[in-house]
Amino acid sequence: MARGFVSAALVSMRPMQWVKNVFVLAPLVFAQRLDDGDAVLRALAAFACFCLLSSAVYLANDLADRERDKLHLQKRNRPIATGELAVGAAAALAVVLAVSSLTGALFLGIGFAGILTAYLVANIVYSLGLKHVVILDVMLVASGFLLRAWGGAEAVSVGMSNWLILCTGLIALFLGFVKRRQELDGLADLPPAQRPILAEYSVGFLDQMIGVVTASTVLSYAFYVFSPEVAEKLGTPYMGLTLPFVLYGIFRYLYLVHRRGEGESPTVLVLRDGPLRTAVLMWGVVVLILLFA
Repeated sequence: MARGFVSAALVSMRPMQWVKNVFVLAPLVFAQRLDDGDAVLRALAAFACFCLLSSAVYLANDLADRERDKLHLQKRNRPIATGELAVGAAAALAVVLAVSSLTGALFLGIGFAGILTAYLVANIVYSLGLKHVVILDVMLVASGFLLRAWGGAEAVSVGMSNWLILCTGLIALFLGFVKRRQELDGLADLPPAQRPILAEYSVGFLDQMIGVVTASTVLSYAFYVFSPEVAEKLGTPYMGLTLPFVLYGIFRYLYLVHRRGEGESPTVLVLRDGPLRTAVLMWGVVVLILLFA
């Protein structure tokens, strides 16, 4: 059954992917500002701005890739590829979402608006050509997560922790290389034109990159939670209690990738897999208890 305009537009906006924007809220939590009503409202407004702009980016990417998407087993069902969402309507909606996001960002300050603009520019240059540059394509996608966290820090006027930069960047690279691996696996029987950049990768190479980034992520987070400096800053020496949840989450993710062939959509995987979802939620609960109890 064909979708109506509203349904097709919502599907193309990818609201499920808004989960990625929770990185915007990380500085609010780790700066222990949840009891500051103004800071909470500003962080939520920043989250909303990133949601609107990311949806605009998804729409623009679907417009640019609509012919290639028709060759993909799943992506060919996207509303723009099927024609359920007209090209002109999708373009207009993308512009409205982007303008609304950037206008709203100005109310949170020039600094935040600049970061949001940098996020948009990064996505534009990615789509215009850098998505065809091996390794840099994944690094550029990972930079989007760093900009989210940086934007959240700017919105609530707190410093951007070096630990937050390091851990966010590494986990984003981990997810990015896993996504490339599963895309490569899924396109084994499809024409190379569907995703030309994947011809530059191999499963063996990506597995090596994933191994390096996995080890770096675990070590960085372990150094963070056991750092005396962090314990003093956060007012608790027990952040190490969160490490088992991070370890389990990463190992569970790798299990799903290697044994079940999942991982092409990290957001869907986290939301769908019960044990992985539980690990993320338990990590969040323990962090909140340690920081605010």
